[in-house]
Amino acid sequence: MFHEARLKLTGWYLLIIMAISLSFSVAIYAGVNNELVRIGNVQKARQARVDTISNFLTQNGLPIPPESQSPNEETVEAARLRIISSLGLINLSILVISGLGGYFLAGLTLDPISEMVKEQKEFVSNASHELRTPLTSLKTEIEVALRDRTMNLTDVKKLLTSNLEDVNSMQRLSNYLLELNRYENSDLELEIKKINLAEVAGRVIGQIGPIARKKGIKITSKLKKTVVYGTEDSLTELSKILIENAVKYSGKNKSVEVKTKNGGILEVKDFGIGIPEADIPHIFDRFYRGESSRSKEKVDGYGLGLSIAKSIVDKLGGKIKVDSKLGQGTTFSVQIPVT
Repeated sequence: MFHEARLKLTGWYLLIIMAISLSFSVAIYAGVNNELVRIGNVQKARQARVDTISNFLTQNGLPIPPESQSPNEETVEAARLRIISSLGLINLSILVISGLGGYFLAGLTLDPISEMVKEQKEFVSNASHELRTPLTSLKTEIEVALRDRTMNLTDVKKLLTSNLEDVNSMQRLSNYLLELNRYENSDLELEIKKINLAEVAGRVIGQIGPIARKKGIKITSKLKKTVVYGTEDSLTELSKILIENAVKYSGKNKSVEVKTKNGGILEVKDFGIGIPEADIPHIFDRFYRGESSRSKEKVDGYGLGLSIAKSIVDKLGGKIKVDSKLGQGTTFSVQIPVT
């Protein structure tokens, strides 16, 4: 599909360039031809004078001087032919060079579109895959239950509980997708205002604290007041993703450090297994999860949290970076504009 589009785009490039080139060539030839006609007329007038003088000298038996000999009448026509040949060669060269250049430029033009289509296909494929698992589980359990004539109330409650888990799983995925789409939407205009990043991080720690304690993880914080430009929702979502991520991938009885610093900096550090160096360039890709999922234990997730975090930071005009060492832990550092 893209190869055919590239050839068509190259053809349009060639058509435009050759139209311009031929227009200039016609204009140049017309101008030069007018000059040649003028020169031809001058030569004809000169020839007439030379002929008159030659006839007079011949009639009177006088010798004809060399400088009075007739000029070459083919000079103007030869010049015209040389100009036509030169313009033809120039246009042929432009055709070849433009064809090669147009094909190259068409490739550069279509590359981002091709990449976008590829990402879209991967996105749809990954989203379908993530939805297929809970749907298959839900469908299988319901089908088995319908065939089981011995089910009692307790069995039904277990079934509904399991079904509810699958529904919640799909709901979480749909919420993630909606959030991702929201922050990646270029038309979205956020109502930016001054926000105390320390207060936002503090509230999120309060929400995630009970979950962390169940895992034996202690969240320590050093929250220094730093005012940034953003929205309450986006900064809350960003802080929640990073802190939840740190808790999720920390081992039991570990700790997570959350800091806010001057300059609109939010820093979240865990002391888990760390991220392999080969995975670091891809951790912000949608649906990306490393081979080990950064943990020796099975961790639930869709690989969308960090993608959303990156989209939020980009939308706010900030920067996000990660520093990780295997066996020592990972630190995410975010800087949000303060002016």
